[in-house]
Amino acid sequence: MSFFRSLRLFQHLGSRSRPVPLRSRPFHAGGVGPQAASSKEHLKKLRRKTGYSFTNCKKALETCGGDLAQAEAWLHKQAQKEGWSKAAKLQGRKTKEGLIGLLREGNSAVMVEVNCETDFVSRNLKFQQLVQQVALGTMLYCQSLREQLSTYSKGFLETAELSQLRAGPNREDCLKDQLTLFIGKLGENLTLKRAAWVTVPNGFYIGSYVHGAVHSPSLGNMVLGKYGALVICQTSEENSNLEDLGRRLGQHVVGMAPLSVGSMEDEPGGEEETKMLAQPYLLNPSITLGQYVKPQGVSVIDFLRFECGEDLGATKTE
Repeated sequence: MSFFRSLRLFQHLGSRSRPVPLRSRPFHAGGVGPQAASSKEHLKKLRRKTGYSFTNCKKALETCGGDLAQAEAWLHKQAQKEGWSKAAKLQGRKTKEGLIGLLREGNSAVMVEVNCETDFVSRNLKFQQLVQQVALGTMLYCQSLREQLSTYSKGFLETAELSQLRAGPNREDCLKDQLTLFIGKLGENLTLKRAAWVTVPNGFYIGSYVHGAVHSPSLGNMVLGKYGALVICQTSEENSNLEDLGRRLGQHVVGMAPLSVGSMEDEPGGEEETKMLAQPYLLNPSITLGQYVKPQGVSVIDFLRFECGEDLGATKTE
């Protein structure tokens, strides 16, 4: 077939068929549209802020039409539902592990104990964040009670009172709500066991010590561990060594577990002695703690000691 016959045949066939329009597709540089890029950015932000899984965050954004604030609220609501369900199932399971959290701020200090079922969970960052949240809530409560002090002030909070504290400034939820969320995240029974706070005026100092201390995930003035102590001292003069002295006194309280302060006039006791000042000094048993403190220019007034998992009934009896 010649070229001209082929051309005529092509023209004849073309005149009998309708042209098929081509569908145009939008093209974006880089292959990702601005809406998709925005969705990915929202997903990253939501995951970073809440810590929930990729799947849950994606579902939240889809449910809330891409609104970040609504998606975050939806996630918390869903997690709380799941947490309440898990809390009901896990209720009654023993919580002997956990952490002591010690937070200092200005002339105030708080200690809290939060318990879990296993040591594995106590080393989990999420659990440590919960302990931090409880300490912050307790500190907020402590600061709300501030008044003009002539001497030190201290207080204790047990589970029921602790659970009702606000989780932080400008927040409506309480620590019980936070506990439920973390039960849902960690899958273990968790309990807010207790908290204590101390506030002192000028002329007083709060010594502190946490055994096996691990620093808080995001607070430089907070430490976590299995044992903690606060020691209230009175001093009549400037002492640049107070921080080190307070730490050593706290070490003694953790290690020797005294039941009362006693007085400087008490006769030196042995290993069974329960009065703090009459006990052999932990770091130098050849002298009593009272003999160690006397030349330091301070008086030991009171102390608090927390041991993770201890029986509070036995402690109260003592």
